[in-house]
Amino acid sequence: MRTSSIERVTKETSIRLRLDLDGSGKGSISTGIGFFDHMLELLKKHALIDLDIDAKGDIDVDYHHTVEDVGLVFGKALDEALGDRRAIRRYGFASVPMDEALCETSLDLGGRPYIVFQCPMKHASVRDFEVKLLEEFFRAVSVEGRLNVHLREIYGDEAHHVCEGVFKSFARALRAAAEHDPRESGVPSSKGVI
Repeated sequence: MRTSSIERVTKETSIRLRLDLDGSGKGSISTGIGFFDHMLELLKKHALIDLDIDAKGDIDVDYHHTVEDVGLVFGKALDEALGDRRAIRRYGFASVPMDEALCETSLDLGGRPYIVFQCPMKHASVRDFEVKLLEEFFRAVSVEGRLNVHLREIYGDEAHHVCEGVFKSFARALRAAAEHDPRESGVPSSKGVI
């Protein structure tokens, strides 16, 4: 079973997360940040992972701590659930249109954290959510999940649509990369380890 359950408690946040990589998109998301919950719902649905997140943070101060810490916990759970990463496809790519927006993600589950986030959104926020926080979320996922991820907004006008395109393309790329490869019996690396 490629599952993980993690709890992280700091003075700023308290997060409980359960992940099943071989799920069907079920689960419950509650961070206290409506737009972020919506993005995480898209992630679990399009990655076909079961994901439960219960996060409480100092959102009366700012959303930053909660968004970043959920990324850290999700990344750590992803790394744990992938185990030694044996018999996975390793690489994933997805290009997703969302109305006038087009976004793409390329990722490598090869154990080397790195992020390129090229999403110059025309609007700084969706309602009271600063879209710049999405880069912080994906950076945290990359570091703790040990993955190389390149996210790109090809074009788009409406920030909500761009954010959806980013999350859906990431989810689809993750789903492709984490899938079992029936032709690969070992670790998909010439080094023999990831």
